[in-house]
Amino acid sequence: MSKKRLREYGYSVGRLPTGVHNSITDVAQVQVGHTTLNKPSQGILTGVTAILPHDGNPFQEKVAAAVHVINGFGKTTGLIQVEELGVLESPILLTNTFSVPATEGGLRWLMKGNPAIGGRDGTVNVVTAECNDGLLNEIRGLHVRPEHALEAIQGARGDCPVAEGAVGAGTGMVCFGWKGGIGTASRRVSVPGLSGHIGSLVLTNFGDPEDLTILGVPMAGLQAIPTTSTTDGSIIIVLGTDLPLDSRQLKRLAKRATFGLARTGSIAHHGSGDIVIAFSNAHRQPHRPETPLLTSCRIAEDGPLISLCFRAAAEATEEAILNSLFLAETATGRDGRTVPALPRKEVLKRLRKYKELHQ
Repeated sequence: MSKKRLREYGYSVGRLPTGVHNSITDVAQVQVGHTTLNKPSQGILTGVTAILPHDGNPFQEKVAAAVHVINGFGKTTGLIQVEELGVLESPILLTNTFSVPATEGGLRWLMKGNPAIGGRDGTVNVVTAECNDGLLNEIRGLHVRPEHALEAIQGARGDCPVAEGAVGAGTGMVCFGWKGGIGTASRRVSVPGLSGHIGSLVLTNFGDPEDLTILGVPMAGLQAIPTTSTTDGSIIIVLGTDLPLDSRQLKRLAKRATFGLARTGSIAHHGSGDIVIAFSNAHRQPHRPETPLLTSCRIAEDGPLISLCFRAAAEATEEAILNSLFLAETATGRDGRTVPALPRKEVLKRLRKYKELHQ
């Protein structure tokens, strides 16, 4: 059965309209790039995914950001400073657990573009998040190198579809016992006088096959549960928007991604590192402000727009997770382990049956 996103089969998630590409790259100037390392005979299934908050210099032009930790079983870099200062000043890099140090390629990219880093401009806060792809990837091999992170950043593109499934950081990931990886989706949010996008990009590596739920329909018992499945894992959720939200509002937005995650059947198991990083590129904060006061606007919270944003975050995250499943193919990796693709034909059969029963 050919690979298609869930929406291409005629099923939509939620109420709000999508952006043109139904991707985080619908958010103005946001760019995404992947480096994929796929050498199954050597047990190498891993990679790097880079999300750039805008098309400029993120160190010199920082953006508002926030972090929400749903369950903190994770190994990340840079989140403490984002939480403290409320800004993002680097690409967001995703990779496997043991390759977080190798994403120094992002640091190298920032230093090349900002020669005063490490001197007059002080240090830079590189944000990296991870999931453990050790089921399929020989993770002890430390196959990701700094140049792979650099390649993902330099290859990042915006205003276009994003490759999904077993690509980049998602190459070796497993979701609900089936092959997972990268997924993305977006929602267009508008009220009179203002409109914008909220996009979600996820790295899925979590869940029990018996818990998987698609559009409210239980998917337990689709077929024999793979013997390689594990309920512990992780998910990284990146939310981006071009609407003017400040860091406090972005924190509120990040929390709403939890509901999209829960709709797919997640309960945030003990060993699952479930982390949300949210940013808005509507305003940019200079590294060295020329005046002692910085001014910016933010959306009002006594009107309908903030709740629409919350809905958008939940809907886009739910659909992004499902896209990661629908677009990933069966993969064989280390020690001959095989993780099957989601049995899309059976899933669609259940969805049709449910729809017929409730018409």
